[in-house]
Amino acid sequence: MRKRRRRNTIIWSIIAVVIIIAGWFSFGPGLNFNNQAQNKTVTVGVVSQSKQDAAIWKSVAKTAKEDYGITIKIKNFTDYNQPNKALKSGDVDLNAFQHYAFLKAWNKSNGGGVVPIGKTYIAPIRLYSKKYKKLADLPDGATIAIPNDATNESRALFVLKNAGLIGLRKGKALVTVADITKNPHNLKLKEVGAEQTGRVINSVDASVVNNDYAGPAGLGDKQTIYIEPVNKDSKQWINIICAKKGQENNKLYKDVVKAYQTEKTKKLTKHFYGNSQIAAWDIKIK
Repeated sequence: MRKRRRRNTIIWSIIAVVIIIAGWFSFGPGLNFNNQAQNKTVTVGVVSQSKQDAAIWKSVAKTAKEDYGITIKIKNFTDYNQPNKALKSGDVDLNAFQHYAFLKAWNKSNGGGVVPIGKTYIAPIRLYSKKYKKLADLPDGATIAIPNDATNESRALFVLKNAGLIGLRKGKALVTVADITKNPHNLKLKEVGAEQTGRVINSVDASVVNNDYAGPAGLGDKQTIYIEPVNKDSKQWINIICAKKGQENNKLYKDVVKAYQTEKTKKLTKHFYGNSQIAAWDIKIK
């Protein structure tokens, strides 16, 4: 009788252990793991998304769903200070709104925590003129307007350097007018707010104007005398998809990058933006 009771006790103990283990995998970490594997939704933060960009991301979302089983949701922010904070806090999984230079400055001011995981595009800025048809026509002593904020001024100066108009101190990612080492044409640089560079076009010989302000100022291909090249100087202006630090190798996020970096995306970018926005992931930087 005692042996039978002992055997029954052992059997019931084994059954209890099996039930506990099964429950652990059903309701404990095992369930969480399975949910993570099945929950293939990725939220991407963007800023003031245009109709063109929305169409591009709609195409990317379709590719992500069909090829990788991922659902992409877009969260639109109204200013550039929000998406990186949202990424660090977990409100979004990825963001796609900034270039390398912006990210570097933001990380420096906010304790880091955001990393790039894939390139999207670069939007070359231009030197415009309503007085001259080509770069070679600019006279000695010409007045050129450039933005006066640190980031945009630096970019404008590199444009002038690549155009062969000035020389700059080597080894600096961000430069100012104080870093000009050569000015063979005695150019006069007029520093104005970035939003003013297009508006002052009639009172200067030429102006370096960001894309956001060129259109509203009526500036386009006809007034373009030089386009920023894609090289080591402009690499920092390539736009990127970013993730929270520690998620660089997340396969789900890597697949979103793959869904973006396709020939279809490249063709849509060309269709909507022409040469003002160029797919950058396969550009070879010289």
